[in-house]
Amino acid sequence: MHLTLINFFKKTVPGHIFRGMRRLIKPVSKNAMESLKREYERQDQIMLLLRHPYLTVEESSGHAKELQKREKMVAKWTEAQTLSKLKPHVTIEERLNHLKVKETWD
Repeated sequence: MHLTLINFFKKTVPGHIFRGMRRLIKPVSKNAMESLKREYERQDQIMLLLRHPYLTVEESSGHAKELQKREKMVAKWTEAQTLSKLKPHVTIEERLNHLKVKETWD
């Protein structure tokens, strides 16, 4: 009984708790600041690695030639292979050929 009275008369934010004009704003804690600082340091290290790549431009220019990825992709999309997957062309005459039983009226 006492718990329901406490919960019933407790003043809370109307509507959604974390949206709107009367929202609840969490106070900034020391733990949150430390985690944000660690996240920024991690992003800074990632950006440093991206700015200074492992391979030079000369080394990275021909590294995919031995894998022959481009030739495999071109072979996959050749005209013969794509045409084999498609249905053959059908004309209207071939569709209506079953109606030609007798041509006595000619």
